[in-house]
Amino acid sequence: MAKWGMIIDLDKCVGCQACSLACKSENNVPHGSPHEWKRHQDLYWHKVIAVTEGEYPTVNTQIIPMPCMHCEHPPCVNVCPAKATYQRGDGIVMQNFRRCIGCRYCIIACPYGSRNFNFKDQADEEYDRPDLPPDLDLSYVGHIGPWPYPRRTRGVVEKCTYCFHRIDQALEKGVDIGSPDGVVPACVEACPAEARFFGDLDDPESEVSRLLATRNSFKLREEMSTHPKTIYLPR
Repeated sequence: MAKWGMIIDLDKCVGCQACSLACKSENNVPHGSPHEWKRHQDLYWHKVIAVTEGEYPTVNTQIIPMPCMHCEHPPCVNVCPAKATYQRGDGIVMQNFRRCIGCRYCIIACPYGSRNFNFKDQADEEYDRPDLPPDLDLSYVGHIGPWPYPRRTRGVVEKCTYCFHRIDQALEKGVDIGSPDGVVPACVEACPAEARFFGDLDDPESEVSRLLATRNSFKLREEMSTHPKTIYLPR
């Protein structure tokens, strides 16, 4: 079975946050309000943070996109008392909303801040994906189109899933998965700088494996021994 992973090239990333917007649209993640932003209650399955180093006049700002790391040894899975957080055979860490009891242990356990707690119900009129015009040309999205992720209820935890629905649909249809020409998560597809790559880490011929073999790379908080499958290429 494949082990899916993502590579983000920080030298190419321009910090435009197209990845975050694509994630929200693909997965029906609600937009936050100024009140929620101030209280850190807005939902982002995919965050883009800026890390500033040094002192004036030699200051450097590093833009770091942060989807879920989909750790090989995910601490969030181990602490969930309801077994609502689980890991698939292909390595994707998932969330069962129906089992989630909202204890937020997984949020505390995650070293990367990749999990979000839903503080309110997602109202039909505000968050439903609008009907697409019948004459809209969606050929550019390839074989797998957007999937209207169901709304979540208040009191559950949400997170990035590597757009698992795209992967599963591609497997059912016999469509290639992974960069450069196969089905990829929405954030990878939307990146205008082509700074993202997705594929099977266990396949030595995949683009992600070739990049790891020929480029320096690093993982966030490697000292935690979580072995993330979201990997970065440095500037």
